[in-house]
Amino acid sequence: MRSVKKKGVFGDVREGFIHRLFQASGMLAILILAGILALLLYTSVPAFKEIGFKEFLTSTRWDPTSPEKPEYGFLSMLASTVMITMGAMLLAFPLGVAVASYLSDVASPRVREIVKPIVELLAAIPSVVVGFIGLNLVGPFLARIFNLSNGLNALNGSLLLAIMALPTIISISEDSLNAVPAAYSEASLALGANVWQTLIKIKIPAAASGIMASLMLGMGRAIGETMTVLMATGNARAFPHGFLQSVRTLTANIAIELGEVPFFSTHYYALFALGLVLFLITFFINLSADVILEKQKRKLQ
Repeated sequence: MRSVKKKGVFGDVREGFIHRLFQASGMLAILILAGILALLLYTSVPAFKEIGFKEFLTSTRWDPTSPEKPEYGFLSMLASTVMITMGAMLLAFPLGVAVASYLSDVASPRVREIVKPIVELLAAIPSVVVGFIGLNLVGPFLARIFNLSNGLNALNGSLLLAIMALPTIISISEDSLNAVPAAYSEASLALGANVWQTLIKIKIPAAASGIMASLMLGMGRAIGETMTVLMATGNARAFPHGFLQSVRTLTANIAIELGEVPFFSTHYYALFALGLVLFLITFFINLSADVILEKQKRKLQ
């Protein structure tokens, strides 16, 4: 009895320690996130004071080195970022959901064992390698197809970001489809529906929240990408009017200019203001995706 009692006490102490360790890890992550936000806010305030909210938020011209009057409007880069991201999602989302549906309900165990590692390997490809492929393969191909001087444009960036977002969309969509209770499929099949009818009319609607969350997380992945769009989109600072034009995204602009800007200048603070905008966009996208996933878990319980 004593040994059992001691073992029980030791087990309680160990569980308490593990609980506190996980709690501390979660709090540390929150503190780091809050610290990043505080740093961005603190460093962005001088930019908003010197430039003004109106110019920063509404102007389409970003020309901090102009000898006449430096301009710090971020609207053209925001439009470029949104356009490339939406283009990538239009390509990646239908394909990602189709692959996830195939893996969850149609593919044989043997095929699933082959395809799943390939999808996971796709997520491990460095972004600079994807950018190199876009620079040397996809870009020249687009230039020949559309008779352009070069293929460094928004379409090139969208194609590459679609490839990079696919693993996120496929993995989360497949998990959402697998989380649908088996009773849903069994009832549908018992009523005479085939596998495809069950998948399209029962399982996908039931997993819609999780599938939408995969779209939002894939969108967050695309918005935050730097090296790929820096290498493959041409980096023109003009306001975009089509997918065949060269564009510059928020992430690419920060990466290009931050290494050479004088410290504590208006330009320096303006780049941190861009970082703040980017942080807030990705934060709210990922937060929304987490809320949607949590709702789906409660719905399917």
